[in-house]
Amino acid sequence: VQLQASGGGLVQAGGSLRLSCAASAVSLSRYVMSWFRQAPGKEREFVSAIARYNSNPFYADSVKGRFTMSRDNAKNTVYLQMNSLKPEDTAVYYCAADRQVITSNYFRPGSYEHWGQGTQVTVSS
Repeated sequence: VQLQASGGGLVQAGGSLRLSCAASAVSLSRYVMSWFRQAPGKEREFVSAIARYNSNPFYADSVKGRFTMSRDNAKNTVYLQMNSLKPEDTAVYYCAADRQVITSNYFRPGSYEHWGQGTQVTVSS
């Protein structure tokens, strides 16, 4: 599974960005999809996840109410709409996929077999 993340950039605090994660050759609808992020000097942290057949995403408390994750199965793409961005949201954002991860392990990076290359998000104050 090759995942391609895109949509990062530089934005002022309070602004918005939409990240995309696309795949070819496989249907992402069969995978649990997640977003993680990693800031310099910090561990990779969970941002959000969406189950295979359930459209209700899970979110880290730090982004709840500001970020929205969604799927478009027709485009074989998942999205992360990020609003009200803060400087502390600055990180490289990664999408991840796995067919077998269970709900209680969504937040663990080691639960995912497939990763995208990451896209940089920088929020200026």
